[in-house]
Amino acid sequence: MRIHSLLLMVALLFSAVNFSFAETKPAPGKAKNVPVEVTLNQAEKLMQSNTNLVILDVRTRKEFAAGHLAKATNLDLYASDFEKQLARLDKTKPYLVHCAIGGRSAEARDKMKELGFQTIYHMDGGFKAWQKAGKKSEK
Repeated sequence: MRIHSLLLMVALLFSAVNFSFAETKPAPGKAKNVPVEVTLNQAEKLMQSNTNLVILDVRTRKEFAAGHLAKATNLDLYASDFEKQLARLDKTKPYLVHCAIGGRSAEARDKMKELGFQTIYHMDGGFKAWQKAGKKSEK
């Protein structure tokens, strides 16, 4: 019984370690039309390391004007021509998409995948989580 319990604990430990590594490595640059969910810290690292990264903020203009990530491009998901504007973007560039908390950006992410964007990163928690974490933003 004791050996059985020990083996079970070791198996659970290895499973937890493998799961945590899978969750923390988004494989930057390898999404290839499979959107990758990234944490705030992973998003920050992507912004620092990938000069081709386009930061796409899909909140309203008013929300964007109140504060946004540095170098972000605003494309309001609620705009009547959102899909048309989205279709004009370079589908070969990597995109980090976010909104206030994640709902609108998830919608935008799905639309981007549908349109054939090759590399899409979706920032978990959105701009509100970014601010709450005390990370830099601008107005």
